[in-house]
Amino acid sequence: MHRRARPVWAISGMWIAVGCVGFRGPTSTGAQEVVDLTAEDLPLSADFESVYRVGSADAVAEWEQFSTILGLGFDAAGRLYLLDGTDMRAAGRVVVVDASGRHVRNFGRPGEGPGEFQRGTELVVWRDGSTLVADIAGYHVFAAGGAFERRVRETGGFGVVTRRGLRRERTGYQAVVVRDGRYIRRVDMSLEEVQGRMLVEAWNPRAPTEAPPIVDFEDVLNTVGEEWGFEPEVLFDALPTGGVAFSDSSAYAIKLTDASGSISRILRRPLRPMAVTEGMKREERERRLEEERIRQATAIEGDPPPQVLTMINRYLEAQTAAVENMRFYPDLPVVAALRVTWEGNLWVERSTEAGSSEPGAIDVLTPDGHYIGTFPAGRIEMPGAFGPDGLVAFLEADEFGVPVITVRRLTQKVR
Repeated sequence: MHRRARPVWAISGMWIAVGCVGFRGPTSTGAQEVVDLTAEDLPLSADFESVYRVGSADAVAEWEQFSTILGLGFDAAGRLYLLDGTDMRAAGRVVVVDASGRHVRNFGRPGEGPGEFQRGTELVVWRDGSTLVADIAGYHVFAAGGAFERRVRETGGFGVVTRRGLRRERTGYQAVVVRDGRYIRRVDMSLEEVQGRMLVEAWNPRAPTEAPPIVDFEDVLNTVGEEWGFEPEVLFDALPTGGVAFSDSSAYAIKLTDASGSISRILRRPLRPMAVTEGMKREERERRLEEERIRQATAIEGDPPPQVLTMINRYLEAQTAAVENMRFYPDLPVVAALRVTWEGNLWVERSTEAGSSEPGAIDVLTPDGHYIGTFPAGRIEMPGAFGPDGLVAFLEADEFGVPVITVRRLTQKVR
């Protein structure tokens, strides 16, 4: 019989739980090389070789009938791992296909026992095929063949736990790089408890404040704070050298660090941010309020006791009030997304007009500061995962909204 996990009640992508890790400390900058790149775009072709395609409403094999894909990742052999959800928010299994698109295995399932997912939402795949699934109750680590190895726990006090955008650390064994607020840190997942250290303290566009310790729910409410529209996000990915590439401002400035976290190079293009208009502000506030309405309609899972239900409702009300009174930054950040290929090139997606669903132009840069070219806006979306030998996986949907994964092979020039 599996030991029952402690009660946790979700708040639409966040959860109230025991387990937050604190961290502090600045990043050393050291000597920095600033590379100014051309302002003129050199168009690139997105006509890549098709390797295979899996998924769709017409899929016959049960393994290929996906509900919602929550994560993608390649191992060094070119096998693709898919975190498939039982619904839009919780993982149900991991599906593995080989470099030709043939089914290899499934592992993991919904549940509360070892290797079972209560609310899995993130997938990390390391070079050797070992994997990590981030879950509400901790992190599940699986061996290369899919066997469950251990659950890695968070430690700390009472708080609201959120972890998104995990990236595999490229040089360490079972380590990840994660973002917490304006910080990026390296986390060792090879033990039974999270062991992390500061890697980067990104630029903070707001005046930093001393965060009070979280000991009760009133302290949690105090963390809601002000909401800002178009705040420059900390975008990042891990480099093969052990450092990270990241963007933390409205400008086009990609910062690269060494393995210690010291910034060694900044790649810039003279592309000005788009000024935020009153119409953009109005649309952004309405969009965020709609998100809050959906959150309140779908937030509560399980059957929490009345006192916990009151806490959840108070938290949601505080967030809605913050959005209603949100303030705005004057410019739309130039960079919308940043990823690093298997070989180490940078793919930098630029923002389009606020509210647009069309993907922006994607620049390809080398980490030593060469501009290779640009995929024009609307021609290609940022891949869901980069793999060895130029493999990339694109996540799409068919006419019925069923996930479809298309794997292609990049040309040598842009890998």
